[in-house]
Amino acid sequence: MKRVDELREILPRDWSEVGEILGEQWRRNPLPIQLFLLLCLNLLIAPSVDAATGAEITRKAAYALGILGIVVVGLGVYLFVVIFQPERF
Repeated sequence: MKRVDELREILPRDWSEVGEILGEQWRRNPLPIQLFLLLCLNLLIAPSVDAATGAEITRKAAYALGILGIVVVGLGVYLFVVIFQPERF
């Protein structure tokens, strides 16, 4: 019972507190949160890749292809911005 009480002290009580905590952490360290959100996006992409290929590739390869696709799109957006707004860099 003591452990449950300790968890209640640590965890936020409602969703507004969750939003405040995420906003504060986003301002301090945006990179880890962005990476976490990209990995969550991969959880949506990888099953569709797996379904599209059928049994031709393994589940591990489908997740790797999902991550590779996210990286390629991210680099493409970055290079697009660098080419058309070079004064920012």
